[in-house]
Amino acid sequence: MKQVLTKVVKWGQELLSEVVQPGDLVVDLTAGNGQDTLELFRLVGQTGQVIGFDIQTQALLATRDRMVSAGAQVRLHQHDIQPLPSEAGIDLLAMSHTEIARVLPAAPKGVIANLGYLPGGQRELVTRPESTVSALEQTCSLLQAGGRLAVVVYPGHPGGAEEGIAVTVFFTTLDPVTFQVIQLTVSNRPQSPFLFVAEKII
Repeated sequence: MKQVLTKVVKWGQELLSEVVQPGDLVVDLTAGNGQDTLELFRLVGQTGQVIGFDIQTQALLATRDRMVSAGAQVRLHQHDIQPLPSEAGIDLLAMSHTEIARVLPAAPKGVIANLGYLPGGQRELVTRPESTVSALEQTCSLLQAGGRLAVVVYPGHPGGAEEGIAVTVFFTTLDPVTFQVIQLTVSNRPQSPFLFVAEKII
């Protein structure tokens, strides 16, 4: 099906689908309402493992319901756990994505993040440059060779421009020997969301 050219979220999902296979371990750094989590589940299937992070209970419950409706086995963790067991299904964690290195059971093949705030949630609860960059640094260290990280940035909300600058600096300074990086922007709409995708070469 043809997708809208400027829907950068869909392009991020599409670029992950090129490398993620059934049975892989994948991560949603910002579970939100579960849209990306669902796409990851569709890629890895019943034999894969999807790990989703969010600090808002509302988001995790919405994601859980979406996953259950899709036929996934869901485990909701509202307490500290380290590390997670390597087990097929969906693990939803009520914690910051800055904990990714501590809880991941293995190297992920695909990781996605949709920054900003939870649609329909409290707009003051947004991702922050410091924690976002920390999570991205850890993710790049953990990622499998051949794996990809896709991040959608929303510069239009309060604090979004600052986060966008921090994320841009992060991706544009990644070691070119280790990572290939592309950026997708809507050139004639400067406040529109934009996408970074990094692929780990070695």
